[in-house]
Amino acid sequence: MPREDKSFRSNVPNVDSKGGRQWIYPRAEKGRLLRWRTAVAWVLLTALFTGPFLSVDGHPVFLFNVLERKFIFFGVPFWPQDFYLVAIGLLTFVVFIALFTVVYGRVWCGWACPQTIFLEMVFRKIERWIEGDHNAQKRLDAAPWTSEKIAKKGAKHLLFFLISFLISNVLLAYIIGKDALLAIVTDPITAHPGGLTAMLVFTAVFYYVFAKLREIVCTTICPYGRLQGVLLDKSSLVVIYDYLRGEPRGKLKKVEAAAPRGDCIDCMLCVQVCPMGIDIRNGSQLECINCTSCVDACNNVMDKIGRPPGLIRIDSEESVARKKPLRLTGRMQAYTAVLLGLVGVLVHLLVSRPAIETTVLRAPGQLFQREAGGAVSNLYTMEIVNKTYQNRAVSFRVNRPDARIRLVQPITEVPANELAKGAFFVLLPQKAIRENSTKLEIEVIAGNQVVDRVKTTFLGPVD
Repeated sequence: MPREDKSFRSNVPNVDSKGGRQWIYPRAEKGRLLRWRTAVAWVLLTALFTGPFLSVDGHPVFLFNVLERKFIFFGVPFWPQDFYLVAIGLLTFVVFIALFTVVYGRVWCGWACPQTIFLEMVFRKIERWIEGDHNAQKRLDAAPWTSEKIAKKGAKHLLFFLISFLISNVLLAYIIGKDALLAIVTDPITAHPGGLTAMLVFTAVFYYVFAKLREIVCTTICPYGRLQGVLLDKSSLVVIYDYLRGEPRGKLKKVEAAAPRGDCIDCMLCVQVCPMGIDIRNGSQLECINCTSCVDACNNVMDKIGRPPGLIRIDSEESVARKKPLRLTGRMQAYTAVLLGLVGVLVHLLVSRPAIETTVLRAPGQLFQREAGGAVSNLYTMEIVNKTYQNRAVSFRVNRPDARIRLVQPITEVPANELAKGAFFVLLPQKAIRENSTKLEIEVIAGNQVVDRVKTTFLGPVD
């Protein structure tokens, strides 16, 4: 049976009895899942650090310049006119996160979150390299300040600051672009005070997060961690302790006692390796980030004592309680289908996004003008956004054979990734006007192809 004492839910692992910070020293552990996590982490770190410096035909692959409203995603430029895609993307992302967590738990937190990857795969590895294992770190922190302690702490925090500075440079490159970042780095300090200030602010934030806050980010600051308790249920996949198999726990003895014992030998390794400081044997908890360190530690112990692995594993509470193996239920399949459908819709919208987008508006304060030869004209203004990296020659026509266009402020070519403005008259024979407001469609032609169609209205007198 699961533990009856629920007092652990009233205590935070990183806070002592006096309310002060209790530093967590997770033990390093080896295992199959750690090797997979490390491989995933290096792939993601490589993508993160190379992303802002990759380019196609001289244009960045990624750019998120909020200040100048310039966005490039996988080499495709996006304009403010594409904001609807951002809104749909955010909605898809929120639904995706909710459904993904309901089914697959906090896999993101333990395997793909930048906070976890940097802390576990970079900063803590440096800490162990300089200060030693978890026990050596405890002894060093408890020891008086000596030249050795000053040297080790100084070296560690200097490396922490330099890596934080590197991360801030990469983040800034995503925002302002690699060329602007290079200018900040190479030009005199006085030439870019704003850029330098932003770089130092980002550096200070990253340093404080990874050197001081650490697991507090996951338990207190990150909203996703707090949503976990609402989103998870008994069918969600989590890191879980098989209490039916492990209890009653007890120390391993050469001669087995008469009383039956579970497979858990109470070695506490699952607690020692946890970067959040929790005991997974107490059940699913807010602090658990599904990093699977306890799974590797427990499996290693099970191998040593000759018992099958999986005492701690990725499973659902329902599967453990009913002693059923993990399987994809109808619920999981349905949620997964919805997730794939949402991603498919977003991909379709991105792929079908027009390369040239035109906005046509009737000139404000203008009704209609009578022209020579019995024609009536309306004045329109237009804006054309070229979302490609090539200059595009354009022309215009109306979808009526009796209508013609007279350019006032002509647009014959739209520069690459630029916006062009113009104005034109649409003329219709007065005898062809049957209502006060006639619907028209303006076609934009580039390369002998209609690349955009814009609907508008034509005002005219009715005889």
